[in-house]
Amino acid sequence: MTEINLDNLDDFIRGTAVLGTGGGGDPYIGSLMLRQELEKCGSIQLINPKDAPDDMLAVSVACMGAPTVFVEKIPNTKTAIEGMRRSEKEIGRKFNAVIPLEAGGLNATLPLAVAARLGLPVVDGDGMGRAFPEFQMTTFNFSGVRCAPFVMSDDFGNTVVIDTDDASRAESYGRPVCVKMGGIAQIASYAMTGEEIRRCTVPRTVTLALEIGRTLREARIKGEQNTAEALISYFKISKPPRFSRTLFDGKVEDVLRESSDGWVRGQVNLVNDAGNVMDIPFQNEYSRASFDGKTVAINPDLIMILDRETGEAITTETLRYGQRVRVLGVAAVPIMRTSEALKVIGPRAFGMDEDFCPIENIAWNGID
Repeated sequence: MTEINLDNLDDFIRGTAVLGTGGGGDPYIGSLMLRQELEKCGSIQLINPKDAPDDMLAVSVACMGAPTVFVEKIPNTKTAIEGMRRSEKEIGRKFNAVIPLEAGGLNATLPLAVAARLGLPVVDGDGMGRAFPEFQMTTFNFSGVRCAPFVMSDDFGNTVVIDTDDASRAESYGRPVCVKMGGIAQIASYAMTGEEIRRCTVPRTVTLALEIGRTLREARIKGEQNTAEALISYFKISKPPRFSRTLFDGKVEDVLRESSDGWVRGQVNLVNDAGNVMDIPFQNEYSRASFDGKTVAINPDLIMILDRETGEAITTETLRYGQRVRVLGVAAVPIMRTSEALKVIGPRAFGMDEDFCPIENIAWNGID
């Protein structure tokens, strides 16, 4: 049985940063939180979603807000647990498992830290297979899981409960509350039965993060010059196999970034030695990659900016002028590409006036 422990923690954290696609919160902070809990409990049991028993009741815990705020106002397990306990009070039942809302960054590690402190197992899956900026952008939502009670908690012991079956309303009502809480709130939501877990979860994403992190570490140990290519080779044999390609190799030329309305928004502009330009807008996460004006990858497919030498993921809040980077595009899992999913996480959900085109269907070899 797969577990998270001190021996594989660094690989897991490295992988969650990659799956964060620029967002999800600073993985380093998450690693400190999780390491502290693992030093006490030793390991965290992972449960394959397909093995979730009918009597399971899992809660999804996460941080809501702008990742730039998370760096200064650090999340904590105590606040997350307070929100979880309030949710139990509303439901009238105790949770016996934790399930991540997303697979990327801090929001992939916070659920494990909570589970470790409470001695609960973690479902090896999530609702996104990556990170997305808004609460309704999850398989749990478009697969019919009730989001209420949507509980928000802050560092002062305050909680706000939003009772709505509409996840988009929970997002629109909750985001201003998050801003009032100082730009960060910890949420407990999507109480899920075993049947719902089996039906609605993107499976194996905790294991996926582990394998991504291990791939990058081993590539560096072997002295491989192009760690991005090691990831591409891995995705060819991952479960399930996924198309991926290098989209760009260059440096950061300019970054526009601001924290507003509970998100970090902006755009990074890259340039290569041949003078080609790649523009990547973001709303917490990278949402589209354009090569000399032509879209070469777009949500819900994954766009990752990696350090050229180490392969470590670069988040939106750590982008800096002059960084040498490689940009990777990876196909989203099939459940995130359905017509129902694209209404919630497709390009138009981000205000982009174009339709989704799978990355593998875009005829492009890096030269325009």
